[in-house]
Amino acid sequence: MKERNLIWTARVLSAIFNPFYLAIVGLILLFMFSYLSLLPTTYKLSVLLIVYICTILLPMFLIRLYRHHQGWSLIELSYKERRMVPYVISIVCYFLCYYVMNLLHIPFFMSSILVAALVIQVVCAIINLFWKISTHTAAIGGVAGSLLSFSAMFSFNPIWWLCIVIVLGGMVGTARMILRQHTLSQVVTGFLLGMVLSGFSILMV
Repeated sequence: MKERNLIWTARVLSAIFNPFYLAIVGLILLFMFSYLSLLPTTYKLSVLLIVYICTILLPMFLIRLYRHHQGWSLIELSYKERRMVPYVISIVCYFLCYYVMNLLHIPFFMSSILVAALVIQVVCAIINLFWKISTHTAAIGGVAGSLLSFSAMFSFNPIWWLCIVIVLGGMVGTARMILRQHTLSQVVTGFLLGMVLSGFSILMV
């Protein structure tokens, strides 16, 4: 019974902290800690809705269609050699979101979140050709990198938020190992890679 509860908890954590949530979490942080918090609530909600549709709803729907078309379970889709098409679908959806945001002249600080998420996905997709890396922890690492970059840009103390993100990263990484989806080296590398890529991408945009 304890083992079953442990596996169930690991599955819930993996579902809640899905890699697709990186962009929208980054935007929420931006709305909380920068001058963009002064924007009208309706405008912020509209931006979040666009990002939600393009980076969460659309890619998850298309990947699910692809999985059902192939007749694969979620576990079967997680095999390294079968992850490339989902990566491509996700990357194309993120490019679409970035294009729409530029079309609507949305401030570049917001689109920098999309750039960071795109860079992480592209690098993870390339690494996945040779070695399976954890995109779950890469996404959480991306949130940590975003926090560090925005704290430098907008002069706020990120220490408590960063502690929370690191603890969550450890929980999600442990969940992925419990589910036997990744090894310790894969989850740690994913987190560090996501943090470094996100931090540099936001500062350089």
